[in-house]
Amino acid sequence: MNSRISTERSIAMLSTIKEFHALSDADLEAIAQIGSWHRYEVGEEVVRYRDKSNSVFFIVQGEMRVTYYSLSGHEVILCGLPAGEMFGELTAIDGEPRSATVVAKSRSLLMSISSSDFHSLILSNQSVALAIFNRLTCQVRRLTERIFEFSTLAVRNRIHAELLRLARRQIIASNIATISPAPTHADIANLVSTHREAVTRELNELHRNRLIIRIGNNLHIPDLSKLIDLVNAARDSGSQVLPATYVGCSSCRVP
Repeated sequence: MNSRISTERSIAMLSTIKEFHALSDADLEAIAQIGSWHRYEVGEEVVRYRDKSNSVFFIVQGEMRVTYYSLSGHEVILCGLPAGEMFGELTAIDGEPRSATVVAKSRSLLMSISSSDFHSLILSNQSVALAIFNRLTCQVRRLTERIFEFSTLAVRNRIHAELLRLARRQIIASNIATISPAPTHADIANLVSTHREAVTRELNELHRNRLIIRIGNNLHIPDLSKLIDLVNAARDSGSQVLPATYVGCSSCRVP
């Protein structure tokens, strides 16, 4: 559903987009003038795999889920994108069809700009161009990491790695994190390419060992270093060990 947003509010909301943090109010106002605003309800599709739309979307409220379906109909969750993220830049850059489906995970407000306006924005603003370069580099690094995990780690170790990836984004104190809200067991299974029962079994084991604590709809990680050690123990044989300060890339490869 298209929405009308005042210029002042548009500037304030666009300033929350990571790639726009270095922009002036005048720059943000110029982007707002070429953009269109859209509201999406839970489960509503924004873009579909292989469709030929080419707009770039910026999430100012809510959260998106990026998915891919196999020929057998199995859903693979590539990632979740919270407010402050963007998606659609790959198709806008290379003109190819969408590489995944994006669905609203919660009630969301997005702004979109056309492919041609996105090109003009990159070419005219160095800070945006550098932010996009950094984003694309981050995506390559994250994909390399995921390929390593799927190629060398057992299912239980992939679950540990995914929990660490989620926890790193929600650190609440030194060495402590809370994953809020916790993803469903089915969501984690789709993220690491396994079945829900395997996730339930492993989370119960982590809970028994006090590596995670369930508090309502959240997963509390009381000692992040222990989870890092657990992941590194599995990755050590593949010569990919995470330093204690590792945060990783938050974005995924999005259509």
